[in-house]
Formats: sequence, C-alpha cells, structure tokens
Amino acid sequence: MDNHSIDFEALSARIKDILYRYMAVRSTSGTAAEQKAVPFFKELIGEIPYFGENPQYWGVYEIPGDEFGRSVCWAMVRGTCGGGTVSDTVCAVHHFDVVDVEDFKNLADIAYSPDEVAEALKQHPGLLSEEAAADLASGGYLFGRGGCDMKGGGSIQLALLEQYSKMPDFKGNFLVIAVPDEENQSAGMRAAAVLLSELKAKYGLNYLMMINSEPHQRRRPDCGVLSEGTVGKLMPFFYVRGYLAHAGKVYEGINSTGILAEIMTRTEVNIDFADSYAGECAPAPTWLYARDRKDHYDVSMPLVSTGCLSVLSLNQTPAQVLGNVRKVCFDAMEAVIGRTQKSYEAFCRASGREIAELPWKPCVSEFRELYDLALASHGEEFRSAYEHRKAAILADIRSGAINTIEGTFRLVDAIYDYVEDMSPRVVYGLLPPYYPNVSNCYFEGIAPAAKGLGEEIIRFAAEKYGEEYEREYFFTGICDLSYINIDDPAAQRASLSGAMPLFGECYDVPFEAIKDISMGGINIGPWGKDFHKLTERVYTEDLYHRTPVLLDHAVLCLLG
Repeated sequence: MDNHSIDFEALSARIKDILYRYMAVRSTSGTAAEQKAVPFFKELIGEIPYFGENPQYWGVYEIPGDEFGRSVCWAMVRGTCGGGTVSDTVCAVHHFDVVDVEDFKNLADIAYSPDEVAEALKQHPGLLSEEAAADLASGGYLFGRGGCDMKGGGSIQLALLEQYSKMPDFKGNFLVIAVPDEENQSAGMRAAAVLLSELKAKYGLNYLMMINSEPHQRRRPDCGVLSEGTVGKLMPFFYVRGYLAHAGKVYEGINSTGILAEIMTRTEVNIDFADSYAGECAPAPTWLYARDRKDHYDVSMPLVSTGCLSVLSLNQTPAQVLGNVRKVCFDAMEAVIGRTQKSYEAFCRASGREIAELPWKPCVSEFRELYDLALASHGEEFRSAYEHRKAAILADIRSGAINTIEGTFRLVDAIYDYVEDMSPRVVYGLLPPYYPNVSNCYFEGIAPAAKGLGEEIIRFAAEKYGEEYEREYFFTGICDLSYINIDDPAAQRASLSGAMPLFGECYDVPFEAIKDISMGGINIGPWGKDFHKLTERVYTEDLYHRTPVLLDHAVLCLLG
C-alpha cells in the first residue's frame, strides 16, 4: 500500500491504553457479565472519527436466543482502490470473555489491574513458582486476569483497526470481530460465522484469512510460535447402568461405578486416543466430569454412574472417535464382568458354595440406538412422553437451572423409562461443545494471497528482530479458529445429530454459514504463560512491540 506508515511507538502506547481499559471490564465467562464488554467496544469505536463518519461499518450483533443476552461486536475499515471499494478482506478475531478469579483469593478485587497485581504479588512471593517470580522481577511481563488470555491480543487488533482507519489509501478491508464465550461453548464465534456470512453478502466481501491473536506458548524461550490451525475437541459422554443389589449381596448385582472406573482407567491420558499429523500430536484425553447419580446414602450399589471425557483431535472425525469409545466401553464391561466372575468363584470356594456363571454380558449402545429401542417397544406413547420431557429439560437448561451435561443425562433417564431390558449397559454419545479440527494443511480453498503467509512472517521476524519463529499446524489450546472453514456441512451435521441429544435444540453449529465464509486461518499472538492461573502473564516486548508489527506485516502481505 502507498503511504502505509505507522508510528509504532505511538501505537505501543495506544495498545497499553486500550488494554488497561479492556482488562478493567470484568467480563467473566459463562455469565451475563460478558456483555459488559459491549459498552467498552462502543466507547472505543466512538473515539475513532472514521466510524462516526461511517456508522454502517460497525455494529453489535445479538446472539439469537442467548441465555445471557450476549453479543458479537464488529468494526470494519473499508479500503479503496482507484477510488472504488475492493472486496478483499482480512478478518481479525479475539474473545473478550475471561475466566473467573477465584484462584486470586483475597487479591480478587485487584485481579483486573495489572500494576496493582504486580505490586501485590511482590508482597506474596509464596504464591509464585520460581519461574513466575523471576518473570515478575524482570519487569518484562504484564500480570493480571485477561491480559494474556486474551485482551492483549484483542487490544493489538483494535489499535491497528484505529490506525488503518486514518489511512485514506488503505487497500482492501480490515474487519475485527470481538466475541464472547470462547472459554465455554464458543457461542460468540458460532454466531460470528452467521454474521460474517451476512456481511459478505451485504458488502460483497472476499475473505482472505482469519487472524486470531491468542497468546502462544513456547517450547524454547527464544522461539515464538505461529499456528496455522487449531485442534478439534469432542466430549463423549458415558451413562453406565449397572444392576441394583444390596452391598451384602454384591454378586447379585453389578456396580455402575466399577464399570465407569474401568472406562476411565482405559481412557485417561491414553495416548492411543490422541492422533498425530506431520510430527504434531494432539494432547491425550482427560476426564472433566464423573459421578454416580445417587442423591442420598443407602446400602445399595449405585444403579447409574455418568461422566464425560475431553478428546482433542488433529484429524479424527466424530465417527472415528465414537468408534473408539464404543470399543473401550465394550472392553471395559467385559473386563469388569470377568473380574467379578473370578471374584465370585473365589468367594464360592471359600464359603463352600457351588460355583455358577453370573448372568452379565457386555452391552453397549449409542444414544440413538437406545432411543430406537424404546421407540420399537412403545411407539408413539414413548415419542410423545419423550418430547414432553425434553421440552421441560430444555426449559431448565435455558433458565440456567441445569447445565447441558445434566440435561443430557436426564434425557437418557427419560428413555430408560421405556426400555424393558434392565441388564447392565453403557450408553454413550456426545455433549456440547463441538470444535472441528481446522488447519490450512487441510483446506484446499485457501486464498492465493494467504498461501505461505506463515513462512513469510517467519522470514520477516528473523530479518526485523533477529527473532526465531516456528510454525505449527495446530494450536492446541482450543480456539475460535475451529469455525472458519468446512468442506461438507451436511456430513458434519449428520455426524452429530445421532450422537448428541441436544444438537439442534439448545446447541447448534452453523455449518452452512461456515461453508459460505470458508477461509484460511493463522494465530499471531504474543507470548504468554500460565493461562487461567493466578500468575497469568504476557510478555510485554511481544505485546507492545513485536506482535503488532508482525500482525501489520501479515495484513500488508494479504492485501498487497
């Protein structure tokens, strides 16, 4: 671009000003407080003359049916070329929700004030790891909730938006999307996909690339990381039904907790569930929730136990993950039944009883299979009762009385009212949210201007700063880039509809809109440490100086 000149020292000061104001907004994830970021956004945009002259190029998009009334904020600098507008558009996205501050304890009131947090932590060295203490003493890091994850990256984007608005010959379009709820179910980015589709139609935009500015973690302190995609996330659920018996008659039943524990043992940090691609590997799965469903004490075995597992993926499909889940469930049941049989035989020998074969057999069903079983037995009576029960459960979810996990298990309870086979069984499926795995290495439709951008940023950083960067195909922290491109929306929708009971009800993914806006993606963000922790911090050399220059260079490369 001609006359593309930025005073980066002044820009650094502006980033700091925006960030301190942004952090002061206590937009705690999963609460109505997220909406507090909207007045901040309006105030900031109101300070930029360009948007006063062009109010059609910014707005607040309400998320339809959102339980907290949250919104997506957006603003676009519409460039020119030869006196007319052009369609080529670079999108930048960041989330403005932050995790809570319960780990700050008596420092919670100052958690959102970087300077006060730093001074307080100096007075409480016992709260710090050795590395965090060294970083604090260096003065090279900004501490405080949200500065790292991820209002720092958002402030860079907003400061650049302001700079571009002052350039009369800015070529192309630069669009910033600020979203809520990344830390929970990405309601913000899922809604943003629909917004981006509408903006594309309204203004004739040609999306070149989505730039996220999540903080990156480093394997080596002298080497930054650029991510050209993000891991996927699925959350299989397990509803284990045993067979009720008194604890003194243990061999007359089978304990649901034992089966669930066996499933957990076979899956927790099991690297066999973690796929790999081109030398990168997804983190192993871990359990996020597990408990029996007894609500009081008695001497009976727990009849039902439930749980859910977080599985990250680089190239696995939902069908592949569910296939692995089914096998683990079957093998776990078989192992527990076999172990119980051996125990019973030893008990019989010790007590002089005749040895017999226990009646239990492994039985595993996907959610839809259990539904079909009840439907085959009770037809319209079941369907009507199930829909009535589901409506009540959805109302409780939308009111906040229960979460989607509990709602899903209550739906399984509702089906079991009409299942006549009461033998032990594991029912499995998927819970929201669903994050597709996305990477430029998969995406065939990447814009020509976006090809090789990672390599160019690496070259530029080495030339400009003598700083080494490495490229990865997948950001492993889970992020909103999951919703920027897709190949087959119908197949994706079909893969979830049978396994996720709440899909299309209180949770959906706008696959068709994502297909419409499909673009490549990259994460260019500052170096950060200890995300979600008391010692969350971001490297100020990146925050105020290097990352803004790298991001600006990326925009220049994309828009020519």
